[in-house]
Amino acid sequence: MREYEKLRTDWAADGVLRIVISEPARLNAVDRTGHRELAEIWRDVDRDDDVRAVVIRGEGEAFSAGGDLAMIEEMTRDHAVRLRVFAEARDIVYNVINCAKPVVSAIQGPAVGAGLAVALLADVSVAGRTARVIDGHTRLGVAAGDHAAIVWPLLCGLAKAKYHLLLCEPVTGEQAEAMGLVSVCVDDDQVHERALEIAERLARGPAEAIRLTKYALNNWLRLAGPSFDASLAMEFLGFTGPDVVEGLAALRERRSPRFS
Repeated sequence: MREYEKLRTDWAADGVLRIVISEPARLNAVDRTGHRELAEIWRDVDRDDDVRAVVIRGEGEAFSAGGDLAMIEEMTRDHAVRLRVFAEARDIVYNVINCAKPVVSAIQGPAVGAGLAVALLADVSVAGRTARVIDGHTRLGVAAGDHAAIVWPLLCGLAKAKYHLLLCEPVTGEQAEAMGLVSVCVDDDQVHERALEIAERLARGPAEAIRLTKYALNNWLRLAGPSFDASLAMEFLGFTGPDVVEGLAALRERRSPRFS
């Protein structure tokens, strides 16, 4: 496993690789480096024979506060940057889906943006009761692309998906378990312990059977690939429009956006 700048890795247990999104001063917001690394690391995981299972978490008491505003602002101005981030956003989703090793996410605090994509696409997701899951795309002024179209309707149904994605309505960990958005909900102080316990069970299990079962089940997500591809294109079209300018200003000024 090569060195990463914004992702820390260590062996949490025998065969269990722990990946930590590490930008604690900014609630693990994902900047241009972190975004690229979140796309790339799953290929390294897939090729590493020592990895039998993965736990991914955020450093401290947050999973990830979403995309870095400076990166988003750069995307609104520079077509080459948009193309690069578009490819990375696509690869984050498909690389998690296609990674043969089982992935467990430990969701604590806010989970937004590219970090949320990984958290919900994990094979098993463990959320703290007060975790705060938010898909903030429409509040920013762009379509809910990213991971939303590929996984939310499958996990919690179309009606719930529309409600939360159109309105950017937050979901607590407790609510997320009740609606099927996450696998398990536990008390906040038990999130990392429970996620590791599940990953250790997976690492001790029959690797081939687990990996092939994951592959077969993830064909449901692959079937939704055309919807995901279209939604991602629609999201990035929005980065060329006027609404995202107001959405960014509202986030910076900590106020509600006033879209025309």
